[in-house]
Amino acid sequence: MARNKEKLVLLLDVGPSMHGVLPEVEKVCSMLVEKKLIFNKDDEVGVVVFGTEETNNELMDEVGGYENIVVLQDIKVVDGDLIDILKKLPRGTVDGDFLDAIVVGMDMLIKKYKGIYKGKKRLCLITNAIHPTKDSLEGSKEDQVGTLAVQMTAQGMKMESIVVRGILSQDANKRIMDENDRLLSIFSKKTRSRTVYVDSPISLLGALKTRRVTPVTVFRGHLELSQQMKIKVWVYKKTQEEKFPTLKKYSEKAPSTSKFATHQVMVDYEYKSVDDSSTVVPPEQRIKGYRYGPQVVPISDAERDAVKFKPEKGVKLLGFTDASNIIRHYYMKDVYLFIAEPGNTRAILAVSAIARAMKEMNKVAILRCVWRQGQQNVVVGVLTPNISQNNKIPDSFYFNVLPFIEDVREYQFPSFNSFPASWLPNEQQQMAADEFVQMLNLAPSGKEEALLPEFTPNPVLERFYHHLELKSKQPDAAVPPLDETLKRITEPDLELDFENKSVLDSLCKHFELKENSKKSARRLLPEKPSGSNGEDGNGNVSDARAVDSIGQEPVVKIEKIGDLTPVQDFEVMMTRRDNPEWVGKAIREMRDKILSLLTNSHGGDNYLVAVECIIALRKGCILEQEPGPYNNLMRYLYRYCQEKEISTFPKLLASMDVTLISKSEAVDSNFTDDEARRFLDKIKPEPKD
Repeated sequence: MARNKEKLVLLLDVGPSMHGVLPEVEKVCSMLVEKKLIFNKDDEVGVVVFGTEETNNELMDEVGGYENIVVLQDIKVVDGDLIDILKKLPRGTVDGDFLDAIVVGMDMLIKKYKGIYKGKKRLCLITNAIHPTKDSLEGSKEDQVGTLAVQMTAQGMKMESIVVRGILSQDANKRIMDENDRLLSIFSKKTRSRTVYVDSPISLLGALKTRRVTPVTVFRGHLELSQQMKIKVWVYKKTQEEKFPTLKKYSEKAPSTSKFATHQVMVDYEYKSVDDSSTVVPPEQRIKGYRYGPQVVPISDAERDAVKFKPEKGVKLLGFTDASNIIRHYYMKDVYLFIAEPGNTRAILAVSAIARAMKEMNKVAILRCVWRQGQQNVVVGVLTPNISQNNKIPDSFYFNVLPFIEDVREYQFPSFNSFPASWLPNEQQQMAADEFVQMLNLAPSGKEEALLPEFTPNPVLERFYHHLELKSKQPDAAVPPLDETLKRITEPDLELDFENKSVLDSLCKHFELKENSKKSARRLLPEKPSGSNGEDGNGNVSDARAVDSIGQEPVVKIEKIGDLTPVQDFEVMMTRRDNPEWVGKAIREMRDKILSLLTNSHGGDNYLVAVECIIALRKGCILEQEPGPYNNLMRYLYRYCQEKEISTFPKLLASMDVTLISKSEAVDSNFTDDEARRFLDKIKPEPKD
């Protein structure tokens, strides 16, 4: 697999104007080699620095010139020593010439492989490009760059240029900067080169692609617009979550001196009979089973294969719709890129025509996709046009997977309108909160967006790779602290806080900020039963108990509502989230407990406890947006009291303003606020003459 190996030369500017960012340059280059040791250990890397007082390169000895350029490391297979070199880059004393450095790097690649290697060859230039380059002996600088570009293309080389600007270039000569930018743009136009401009240490860490991922198509075939119209397309993954490297089991049983030891651990499983533990069950006698209630249903391979859904491979258009109909948060999983089949002019023109028409009409397409034969699931997603701004790159599409109904989670929460007026913010509080939110905007007007995804490395992965490199040299090495540059990604920006101190002071002035010792998310409850119209009442005491119970974090896992503390047991069960069935179980058991208290009461001795349980049940049903069980219970209790001629219990409920849950409190309720109020009036005691 020689073509998958990469030959890379790093061209690093170490002149005085780069000293401020050299620590970040050292980090990103070291990280590049660390990842190559994990994922591409056969790659070869060389290192060239320019802007040094010394000169050490072959072109200087052969033809002269090319001063202040040092080859720190000849091209060789990556190893730990190269990381040590990159972590201690020299600090130069003169301004470097990046064009001379490019020539030296190209010369190294040409001499090393002499046309015998046809794989990937790449130059990576990191500079601020704020200093003048030497004049060409023949022709203009543009002609010189054009010649280099032709030679670069002929040798199959690519170049990646990372230009560090920002604070470092504030005092630089703009004319020289513009000239250098123009020279670098010639490489981008005439070769397979990429130029990236960064202005912060974070962006620099993410600008250099430290891991090379070979693009692989997930689909090659026809995009079927109809039975008569089909376009040949290739589909790639545009984004994919980068995960930790797979850790492998390692055996120390093999002799440490053996050159052929793989230290591999082989795992094998044996299935034995329950009746006789010494009898091994062979594969042909095993069968898989699926749980169905309390039993296990065996399903043979033949049966499982018979019920499998076996769609045909293909990508078919289902229709078009307005782009506004597809909500952004519907997008699932990774993003795919649809391109016309390379080299197929008719397909390229067809994709471009459809993409531009969709863009002009603000339309998107809905596709049904089966990427490969034998795939068991069908993907339905949205196709969005991607109009290219580069004449050399054809138009394409982005594809996002859309959810089925089973994938959608509809969460409903109580309306803020149900809260007391004292809880709602006044005008000054609202303004302070709005300013605070705007302060945290990563893309403020007139400024470049911070933490751009394409330039922001994953701090967890970066730290892991660094620790892995340390452990390779020191097995007992402790986990290092998080790098200061990576801290800017994971921690609040102190500079931002300082610049917006007035906004933070205003927020503190208009809001009482204090630490809340109660951790439960259920602490935001009204101080009296929701839906109550009374200004005061005895219900506050029971309500306070329920609120306090909900606010407390469960210490033990309650699995059943007991007789001693039913309200507390109910609230603890409602806060459990280890199984979605706990909420329904808590509501059912609380309903049964209330009925038991009422039917087993002697002279009304259980009425007060029953009312407290009803108040707690009401709050729980509002929080879970499940008004049905509570409202049905209340109507049953009203009928039960009428049939048994019980008057004391309804009077107690009325005195505490306990009524039905209305639509304003839970959208699924069948009762309006007026209907809930009329129910309260119905159970209130008749006034005495």
